[in-house]
Amino acid sequence: MTCKYGVALTGGIASGKSTVCNLLKLHGFYIIDADVIAKEVFNEHQAEILELFDDDDILAKNGKIDRKILGQIIFSNENKRKKLNSFMHPLIQKEIERQSLQRDEFKVPYIIDIPLYFESGGYKCKNVALVYVPQEIQLKRLIGREGLSADEARMRIDAQIDIEAKREKADWIIDNSFDLKHLQDEVEKFVDFIRGSDARHKI
Repeated sequence: MTCKYGVALTGGIASGKSTVCNLLKLHGFYIIDADVIAKEVFNEHQAEILELFDDDDILAKNGKIDRKILGQIIFSNENKRKKLNSFMHPLIQKEIERQSLQRDEFKVPYIIDIPLYFESGGYKCKNVALVYVPQEIQLKRLIGREGLSADEARMRIDAQIDIEAKREKADWIIDNSFDLKHLQDEVEKFVDFIRGSDARHKI
């Protein structure tokens, strides 16, 4: 998938992408949110997902998939995680591509928030920005945010490409290792970079 005016935003789990997206919205950027799309795809295709996990008790009392139980399964079993990703990612990518083509018609930059940009493959955005925090900060924030044990948090972090490897691949780094003021400054530098990359681009 090639997006002409889209700038990919990625990061590791608990790196602070949501906060960065909110700051970018304040600067006037349109956001295509892969997580929102993923939830829509998940809800639309629960029957197919149930078939993928027919040997696991993932149904809640209301007849829907228990996302917490499913999360425990896929983060502790790499084969099952790959099975789910192989089903979900093409559907998510197709919808992102559809929305990107619509936004490209406006000929102004927009943000595509894709947590698994490097893991998924198939995306070819001109610029990729990474919201970066060291792994020890990731771990601390994830434990605090989700109430997970250290082992559970580590499994979720290890399910993604190492944040330092992502840092090497990214075109732009937004450092979220410090306080909100520092992050705001980082986002402003990123905004200047996007706007300055092509004089025709105005938000």
